[in-house]
Formats: sequence, C-alpha cells, structure tokens
Amino acid sequence: MTASDTSITIARDAAKAAADKLAHDIVALDVSERLALADVFLIASAPSERQVNAIVDGIEEQLAKQDLRPVRREGRSGGRWVLLDYSDIVIHVQHEEDRVFYALERLWKDCPVVDLQLEDAAAATSESE
Repeated sequence: MTASDTSITIARDAAKAAADKLAHDIVALDVSERLALADVFLIASAPSERQVNAIVDGIEEQLAKQDLRPVRREGRSGGRWVLLDYSDIVIHVQHEEDRVFYALERLWKDCPVVDLQLEDAAAATSESE
C-alpha cells in the first residue's frame, strides 16, 4: 500500500505553498506502510518563529482554497514546531534548530520519499517572469 494520489497532490500543494513562504528543506515521506493514521508526512523548516507561522499561514490559506481544513493544529502559539493534521496528510513546520534536534527524517528513514515536484514549479515560475 502506498500513499493515495489525492494525498500526494495535497502534499505537493502544501509544499508549494511552503516554498512560496521561503520554507527550507521541504521533504515528504510516504508513511502509509508504517502508520495507519496518515499517508504522508510533510516536513519543512524555517529560521525563526515568525517565519514558521508565516509558512503555516500560507499552507492553510492554500489548502482552504480546496475546502481543506486541519482537523487538528498543535504548537501555533510557540511557533517552534507547528503540526497541521489534515487526516491523510500531517504537516510539520519546524524551527531549524528543532528540526535538527528531533530529526523526523531519521525516525522515518525507512519510508519512501515523495517527489514534490518543487523544481518544476520553480522553473515554471522563472519562465513566466
């Protein structure tokens, strides 16, 4: 079993929104084989609490356009690690220091990486300018 096409599409949309808000090291992991509660973990980081919150705002705004709202949101007030739970997609936006410390990619290293196609989006943006 792998992540559904719908989950991957939502993860790509969220990743694009995060990239638009200057998120760093955006990675998506297909956790569907190892975790029954979600298909994809999307992880992104930022150098400050303010930037973490801006990225979260951008993701929520983008997904709201598709009538998607998080069923749960954690950590917003601290701005160090915000978790947005969209059921099949769980988005982690972390301060760079926390990302290094908690190393989610290391914990889930056995899970396949999802191609977010962010390079294609950056190239299309450059061509249109």
